[in-house]
Amino acid sequence: MSTSPAASRRTFAIISHPDAGKTTLTEKLLLNGGAIHLAGEVKARGAARRARSDWMKIEQQRGISVTSSVMTFAREFPGLGTITFNLLDTPGHEDFSEDTYRTLTAVDSAIMVIDAAKGIEPQTRKLFEVCRMRSVPIITFVNKVDREGRPVFEILDEVADALALDVCPMSWPVGMGGTFEGILDLQTNRISRPEGDSREFLGKVEADPVLPDEVAEEIELAQAGYPEFDLEAYRHGDLTPVFFGSALKNFGVAELIEAIARIAPPPRPQPSEAGPIAPDNDEVTGFVFKVQANMDPQHRDRIAFMRLVSGTFRRGMKLVPSGLGKPVAVHSPILFFAQDREIADTAEPGDIIGIPNHGTLRVGDTLSERNQVRFTGLPNFAPEILRRVALKDPTKTKQLRKALDDLSEEGVIQVFYPEIGAQWIVGVVGQLQLDVLVSRLEAEYKVGAMLEPAPFDTARWLKGSDAALRAFADFNKANLAKDRDGDPVFLARSAWDVGYQQERNPELAFSATKER
Repeated sequence: MSTSPAASRRTFAIISHPDAGKTTLTEKLLLNGGAIHLAGEVKARGAARRARSDWMKIEQQRGISVTSSVMTFAREFPGLGTITFNLLDTPGHEDFSEDTYRTLTAVDSAIMVIDAAKGIEPQTRKLFEVCRMRSVPIITFVNKVDREGRPVFEILDEVADALALDVCPMSWPVGMGGTFEGILDLQTNRISRPEGDSREFLGKVEADPVLPDEVAEEIELAQAGYPEFDLEAYRHGDLTPVFFGSALKNFGVAELIEAIARIAPPPRPQPSEAGPIAPDNDEVTGFVFKVQANMDPQHRDRIAFMRLVSGTFRRGMKLVPSGLGKPVAVHSPILFFAQDREIADTAEPGDIIGIPNHGTLRVGDTLSERNQVRFTGLPNFAPEILRRVALKDPTKTKQLRKALDDLSEEGVIQVFYPEIGAQWIVGVVGQLQLDVLVSRLEAEYKVGAMLEPAPFDTARWLKGSDAALRAFADFNKANLAKDRDGDPVFLARSAWDVGYQQERNPELAFSATKER
């Protein structure tokens, strides 16, 4: 049984490339976790079926997730007691890898969803790299095994290669695609089989099943060729347990949520300037990893998502945001179920709470009782695409400035204000972020804008003495800007330009990241 509230928390992210079935798996995890009682309950009406976690207009139009969302639910497990799950759904598109990175700072483990037919795609590898950067333990779920699939060993070897760690199959598909007959649990030697053509799992479970010769041979080879599950190796990031299933037909999902409850790590210590802060620290501390404006457009709301790191938070208590320096009372903390919300009276380490505010809280802020802690590890990354913003209606300059500040605070874009010239420049990692920017400017801020080519290719943050910065500015003012914090930025026309300036100005640091 769990001995403390923190030990009963499992805070995890679901990550994948687009169309791997992440949204469907999210729904079925909620179904198996008892958070909903009917498959389709978190789907909106209309032709485009989507999880309610996809609430933004552009998400509904394109059927994709472009922002992270949070869902909290609880379920009882024999021998463990009640486990509270904090599930963070992340954008699937590689253009939003920075948002995924920030989300991974707030979780203790991740579920990687892979399409059995497509295997490891290039953008999936990028997500794996983000997980490795954060040292996040990964459980792999190979989805859609009831459809056209590839050889199981080929998929496992791809996962091992992409993650650069050991794989441990925890279940095995009995057949793939048209020959699919069920899922064998390798830990209990029990098989779940489908009955009829029902889209939901209504199958029977057999102990000591008789397997087709080909499948029995595969499993014998797998048990000889892959390591046994090792809890310490998994939590240390040296091994990924692999489950097979079909989220759509609810195969393998019950085993997956059971595994999250039993093997996924509880809240882990979080890095700070003064060293790791453990969950059992008495002081209430946490950090803001995401800010979302206009989740309810009618109320123009603004929510800061805080990961609670230590202590027991109680509604109404005063915390000091590091960016503000004076205490604020948190009167209306929110727990989330996608768009639905409820007031949280208490929260424990590992929990994610939403704090309504009017611009006082920003991504990267630490909140604490004594204002002596600063959590680290939430950087901005240098943009790969830069564009100028041109207003269709020049009288809406003030609204544009507010919108760009809000959206840069959320991490949708980065905004740079050039030292010379009136047009502001936005920076993004991928093209889809620009589409989201234009869509949200119009839908949420009633600002029509066009994006024009900028004469720059990338940006670097400048660090150095005041004298060195002044000397650099004397010769490069046309290439200088300020970010939304007022920090100096060098706008480069090419990667060669960055290298050239670094060589000529060794007393300055040209940084591709900036701690938030």
